Amino acid sequence: MREILSLNAGWLFSKQKPDLAALDTTGWEAIDLPHTWNNVDGMDGGSDYHRGTCYYTKKLVKAELPVAERYYLEINGANSSADVYAGDKHLAHHDGGYSTWRVELTDVLGEEVELTIAVDNAPNNTVYPQIADFTFYGGLYRNVNLIAISAQHFELVKNGHPGIHVKPTMEGADARARVQLFPADEQAAHTYRYTLLAKDGTVISTHTTDKTKVDFKIQNAHLWNGRKDPYLYTMKAEMLDGETVLDTVSTRFGCRSFSVDPDRGFILNGEEYPLRGVARHQDRWGFGNALLPEHHEEDVALICEMGATTIRLAHYQHDQYFYDLCDEAGLVIWAEIPYISQHMPTGRENTISQMTELITQNYNHASICMWGLSNEITMKGAEDPDLIENHKILNDLVHKLDDSRLTTIAALSNCPMTASYIKIPDLVSYNHYFGWYGGETDMNGPWFDKFHATNPNIPIGVSEYGCEALNWHTSEPVQGDYTEEYQAYYHEELIKQLFTRKFIWATHCWNMFDFGADTRNEGGENGQNHKGLITIDRKYKKDAFYAYKAWLSDDPFVHICGKRYVDRVEDVTKVTVYSNLPEVELFANGESLGKVTAEDHFFYFNVPNTGEVTLKAVAGDCTDESFIRKVETFNEEYRMQEKGAILNWFDITSPEGKLSLNSKVSDVIATFRGKLLFAGLVRKALPKGKKAGDSPMAGFKVTPELFDMVGGFTVIRLVNMMGGMVGAVVEKEDLLTMNKKLNRINAPKEKKK
Repeated sequence: MREILSLNAGWLFSKQKPDLAALDTTGWEAIDLPHTWNNVDGMDGGSDYHRGTCYYTKKLVKAELPVAERYYLEINGANSSADVYAGDKHLAHHDGGYSTWRVELTDVLGEEVELTIAVDNAPNNTVYPQIADFTFYGGLYRNVNLIAISAQHFELVKNGHPGIHVKPTMEGADARARVQLFPADEQAAHTYRYTLLAKDGTVISTHTTDKTKVDFKIQNAHLWNGRKDPYLYTMKAEMLDGETVLDTVSTRFGCRSFSVDPDRGFILNGEEYPLRGVARHQDRWGFGNALLPEHHEEDVALICEMGATTIRLAHYQHDQYFYDLCDEAGLVIWAEIPYISQHMPTGRENTISQMTELITQNYNHASICMWGLSNEITMKGAEDPDLIENHKILNDLVHKLDDSRLTTIAALSNCPMTASYIKIPDLVSYNHYFGWYGGETDMNGPWFDKFHATNPNIPIGVSEYGCEALNWHTSEPVQGDYTEEYQAYYHEELIKQLFTRKFIWATHCWNMFDFGADTRNEGGENGQNHKGLITIDRKYKKDAFYAYKAWLSDDPFVHICGKRYVDRVEDVTKVTVYSNLPEVELFANGESLGKVTAEDHFFYFNVPNTGEVTLKAVAGDCTDESFIRKVETFNEEYRMQEKGAILNWFDITSPEGKLSLNSKVSDVIATFRGKLLFAGLVRKALPKGKKAGDSPMAGFKVTPELFDMVGGFTVIRLVNMMGGMVGAVVEKEDLLTMNKKLNRINAPKEKKK
């Protein structure tokens, strides 16, 4: 019988390369798994987190292990490449930091063995990801186990196989569950006992045969019906030798049908089921990506509290436990590999192996409905022949491994609607940041209308959209200010544009949680991407979280926005309230300011700002309170100052009616003199020579689609962002000189809408 023994406790860790033939662990750090060496430096900014090979070692004593005929080491996540040694004997190598893989130890155990795992997250040109907007945490960051098992057993080694696949298909009200077993020794003759169990563990039926493929008919199948009713069956299979059970595997599965219609969106069990949700990264403050079960549980609970129906699990294979939780919660999942940002001709085999492992290991999860081929891979152009071929190979591979699910991609804004790349998968989604990375918020809905008209037979979704917010505040939010108020406004606008277009098959807000991105130096707190609806420590729900809850959740609530924005200078201040109830009444120091009804769930009040005011919102039986205070001068603690910024926007003179570094790029280049000044600034900013060739932006394609976005940036924001992304440097004196010249140019008159 199979026994699984946790090996998480009692490891020694070192960043120094050891002599494995004469291992000396003096000075090594005692640690338990899961572990990453980047839990601190991977999210503090500076793009200087440790990347290289580090070493884990642990002594195994055979007398302390379960008695068995075979022993396998199970590694559930080692980022991004790893080698396993018994003493100084090399046993295995694995590329890909997010999947499960196993190594047989039987022949090297002896009485005891010094097991060493070398884990490497250093840059290379063969293993994805290499360039992306998140930290590539190194370490043994998921569980490591020992599997003690009989000589005859179900598959363990090939692609981290679970040993059993179940493919449910609906036949009217009934379901057919097609079960396939994968014995490690395919030539050995065995008897197999299959048992189908209901959710409560009741045995529905059993079948004993020597066949590894069996169909079960489930009459009047209880459907896995998303958040409404995520019912799960269990299939257990035993490998028998007479009456002796040699090995057992089991898996849960759900009976459901789904499809995507270009006009009606996602269809679950024959009914329209709007997919409205978020993307999620697997890290948090102080832990990096070495998460514990309770962290995964909290994440799912928060996503469900918001009312989401779907998650895009970016940008790699997530922990099996998280997929289990999604099965149980009824969340529809987009699962993908880290084929991201920059196509590497030398990385094709790794995309194939990572996709094979992703599907093989996650085949049985009812929650997964889409396999993602790539993310923003066309950053440097959509028509590269090798890139196109790689995607066709992956798309065919997915359909061969799993013909029951759909393929999709996350395309970047600069990818043309007519690109051959977007015609490869079954579904398409786009990453758009109109209203944050340039452009305007009102560009989002019309863009999707145009795509739908141009490609009426291609289902279109939104795989990323969002904007960053920290604890900065203002009563006059503008794009790029990193305030919680602008983020709330942005998401109000996006919700109204995206959620009301039924043809959009899925919306995935970027991101549910702030996450580590050590290369980022913006927003005033370096080392993170702050587009999350919740902070990286999960302790604070930003106001935008409640905007989604108002649209998606059925649990009654009311929320006053701006609780962290207490000191206000204006005599009358705008207060926003979110609720999923139809009417809200707001009280100021006990006096009613009136009732407001709103079909869009967003309620706005003009509040007299005199002295100290306690606000209370009432919606049905729900209440919420906040507090504001009148001040004479703006509280500078609310104003963002970027660390490392060459110049902050509030240090720039911006005369009314004149251009400045605070003007939008589109306004600057709309004038002849402004265009010349801007061109000179870009030439100064771009890296030169070898540095330019090494830059991730080298070869970046400036398309009309991209220019629509860049035109919405202010000049100073674009310069600061270029500095963070590519190390572009423009001296402060040069910027101030340019600003003086811009101040002499009349700004274009605003066109009437």
